[in-house]
Amino acid sequence: MSTESTSSIHRNQVDLLEHIDWSSVECLNQSSSHSVVNALKQGYREDDGLILESDADEQLLLYIPFTQVVKIHSIVVKGPEEEGPKTVKLYSNREHMGFSNVNDFPPSDTVVLSPETLQGKPVVLKYVKFQNVRSLTIFIEDNQSDSEVTKVQKISLYGTTVETTVMKDLKKIDDNH
Repeated sequence: MSTESTSSIHRNQVDLLEHIDWSSVECLNQSSSHSVVNALKQGYREDDGLILESDADEQLLLYIPFTQVVKIHSIVVKGPEEEGPKTVKLYSNREHMGFSNVNDFPPSDTVVLSPETLQGKPVVLKYVKFQNVRSLTIFIEDNQSDSEVTKVQKISLYGTTVETTVMKDLKKIDDNH
């Protein structure tokens, strides 16, 4: 955890919501009636009554691809005090992960959420690990009370897009100084 305050979003950071490739978002072990759109989509995630809920046990595995390369600065995870997520592991550019192999890879960062953080406070990530992100996998390992069901009201990712150089826009440099 960096020394930077976790109470506010850095002024240059934006909500990366509009850069999510919705057609490819996945969530393993989600309840069919309480799916990932409730926690991620604009409008849904602002309604605390709409939640993402785990199904067979407390774990959730979310795959969030982006439509362009982004840098992720911080994450907001909102949830109830008892069933809200506790240990959250984040993996940058790690595709096709499942519960069977999620522990085979070291996470880019691990965040341990407190009941206070779950009220919607941003958590600053190891920024250096999230510089060229095409996809983010979020593994919610457990919850605050070690109960069978984990509930997530909101997940927001804050950062910036990575400006890519368009080769045709570059001007040819003349050799004559």
